[in-house]
Amino acid sequence: MTTDDLVEIQQLLARYAVTITRGDIDGLLTVFTPDGTYSAFGDTYPLTEFPALVAAAPKGLFLTGTPLVEKTGEDTANGTQPLCFVDHATHDLRIGYYNDTYVRTPNGWRLRTRAMTFIRRSGAHDSGRPHAFDRPAV
Repeated sequence: MTTDDLVEIQQLLARYAVTITRGDIDGLLTVFTPDGTYSAFGDTYPLTEFPALVAAAPKGLFLTGTPLVEKTGEDTANGTQPLCFVDHATHDLRIGYYNDTYVRTPNGWRLRTRAMTFIRRSGAHDSGRPHAFDRPAV
């Protein structure tokens, strides 16, 4: 993996953090591949459900650390990125990390999957508890 690839992936992840912090859902969706998914709260969500999922979630500041990125193929990679979320209303913190898969597309590197793991005060690591998002009936 080249330095240019690493910088591009880091900028992609910075775009994720900034767009979700600002509530820019259209910008947020551009960091994913069209078949991209987000996993948390015991489930995996396709991009079609992501705007409603984000709307139901608490708002605040997404502080992310430098990701650890490992190349897995010519145009694929995996990564882990630390996260500290600060709730805007209470300033309560949530900490954890994202486990990601990346793919190089004609438009540059994109997230294919992003899975959240929360770190609890007990030291436990888990995918979280279901929150206010109700999935549409299929």
